[in-house]
Amino acid sequence: MTRAYNFSPGPAALPESVLRQAQADMLEWGDARASIVEISHRGPEFLEVAHRAEADLRTLLAIPDDYAVLFPAGGATTQQALIALNFAAPGQRVDYVVSGHWGRTALKQLVSVDVNIAASSEDDGFRTIPARETWRLSDDAAYVHITANETIHGVEYRPAWGQVPPDTGAVPLFADFSSSIASEPIDVSRYGLIYAGAQKNLGPVGIGVVIVRRDLLERTGQPRADIFDYRSQLKNESMLNTPPTWNWYLLGQTVRWMLDEGGTAEFDRRSDAKSALLYGAIDGSGGFYRNPVDASVRSRMNVPFFLADDALDADFLAGAREAGLIGLKGHRVLGGMRASIYNAMPLAGVQALVDYMQEFQKRHG
Repeated sequence: MTRAYNFSPGPAALPESVLRQAQADMLEWGDARASIVEISHRGPEFLEVAHRAEADLRTLLAIPDDYAVLFPAGGATTQQALIALNFAAPGQRVDYVVSGHWGRTALKQLVSVDVNIAASSEDDGFRTIPARETWRLSDDAAYVHITANETIHGVEYRPAWGQVPPDTGAVPLFADFSSSIASEPIDVSRYGLIYAGAQKNLGPVGIGVVIVRRDLLERTGQPRADIFDYRSQLKNESMLNTPPTWNWYLLGQTVRWMLDEGGTAEFDRRSDAKSALLYGAIDGSGGFYRNPVDASVRSRMNVPFFLADDALDADFLAGAREAGLIGLKGHRVLGGMRASIYNAMPLAGVQALVDYMQEFQKRHG
């Protein structure tokens, strides 16, 4: 078997060592004499898996004790609907800063609240993030929502943009970290809530993470079913119903791998090196390849790029696959190419992509 370098945006590449361990544990987990996917989520064997996953995630992200951690089934879009239900009163204002497709998608999940689009970069094609001084925030908002990294448009709140995270005063900041969580150290205490789908940096599709300041859980929110109440989920350790145990196990294994590799500081260093290598190849191509995003907010996780002649796109993708480089087709919203270089992507994979891009340009430039 020869594994390709997988640049898919999600479900994304997982560390090979995690996959090999999962392969072994699929048949029989520890002393359980059954597969990890067969044992009860309420039994001692799985509870140990769940508790260690939370403890390791708290260590990896330096999560303070006054923050609760949930592992909900599903992805980030579900949480986009639930955060308003849990933290905004009926008709209360919520502020959203829209910097790409997923920020815009988050708006579609809102009902029974007064939505204020505090700022948007849609007019420039989501190539920038609106400057903080242009945000029209509400003093009485339940929260301010941002998307820390836009997976499709390739923009990310980076230090060069300005204050990261942005200051929202007394109103708590909520952030979708689905495609950049654990790629660098973050100060969790500066957020009211962080949420992420796991399928990019944390593990497989089908499970997510919610990190929320405990005092915010005291809010009444809106009428909702018990299954949609974060307080009930916390009380039941994210097991109000049967959770996706296999996904939770893989998340825990991935978090442990990141700790063993050196934690978020090490992945911050790797992200710098990988993204600099790829953007350098794009910018140094004389226009054969281009990335339209403002340099101050270019994502280190998702790099969209375009060929000067889009008639070559199909040839580029076919040749890439032959070279062992998969998952490079751009999202249908933008077209072109996109290389997602999450934590599990090694520098060697990015170098292989750059080598292929340069070889392709020599043949077609």
